[in-house]
Amino acid sequence: MPAMAFIQVQPKRIALFLGRGHCISHVNNSVKTRVYNCNSTAVQPHWLVGPSPDKKPQFLINKLHPRCRPYLKSPVCCSCVSIRAYSANQPSERGKNSQPNIRESKASPVILEGQTLAMGMWSLGLGAVGAAIAGIILANTDLFLTKPEPATVEYLEDADLKTTIGDNKTFKARTLWEKSGAVIMVVRRPGCFLCREEAAELSSLKPQLDQLGVPLYAVVKEDIDTEIQDFRPHFAGDVFLDEKQAFYGPHQRKMGGLGFIRLGVWQNFVRAWKSGYQGNMNGEGFILGGVFVIGSGKQGVLLEHREKEFGDKVSNECVLEAAKKIVVEK
Repeated sequence: MPAMAFIQVQPKRIALFLGRGHCISHVNNSVKTRVYNCNSTAVQPHWLVGPSPDKKPQFLINKLHPRCRPYLKSPVCCSCVSIRAYSANQPSERGKNSQPNIRESKASPVILEGQTLAMGMWSLGLGAVGAAIAGIILANTDLFLTKPEPATVEYLEDADLKTTIGDNKTFKARTLWEKSGAVIMVVRRPGCFLCREEAAELSSLKPQLDQLGVPLYAVVKEDIDTEIQDFRPHFAGDVFLDEKQAFYGPHQRKMGGLGFIRLGVWQNFVRAWKSGYQGNMNGEGFILGGVFVIGSGKQGVLLEHREKEFGDKVSNECVLEAAKKIVVEK
């Protein structure tokens, strides 16, 4: 039956044999020794100190536990003796693993501050990116667009307009459509190349409108330098000045920097640029315009297209269809 004993060895002179022919002769510290005896053929123990195996060191036996002494008083059957020494001054590997170094386990306050700051910066960065993405997505919807208020013919007919050729005569807007109706383009800015593109496309309907007897007009909100004169080559009708901006109401709608992050606006820019239209940055261009088709007499407004964003053109087919409904007085 195998026996295990814990022996406390104190002086320097006690020899501990790890195996046959090998020994440790000096032990400076108090150690705990585990002795594992394994069953095998009967051999004489080789760890006993002294010339004769029969003379067992009595002081060593006295240090043993009473239950372990009988195994030393008689021959011990063993094939190997495994001895492990644990120094009282140096902790074992198990002790090192179970009790980590305090300096290694505790992070430096500077490192913790740096990690916290880095996490905060990452959080702010991700939040800013998320807000920017959400803003771009919302900007491309109609959620933040000002909804237009429909204009009645009673509201439009009292607007004061001025001619842009000759003596700048002022007249009431109703005279433009009283007998023949009219197609009126409300220009956002004469120097804008998007407005020039739409003016040119509307002008392509001029021959068909002449057959119907319906005139084509344009209204601008300001007369700056030669902007109106530079606009005329793109438009085939007369241009009038609406200084009170009645045709841009009743509730004016504006698009500022929001328009430059809308996908539709950039598509309109590319379309007009590829078509060869050019413009300038002169004048006010944030108040949105539109197109009206107004019938004669009491027919009222037959088509009202309000510009939703920069370059939002009216459909020529819709304009022509509405113009065909106008009853022209002979």
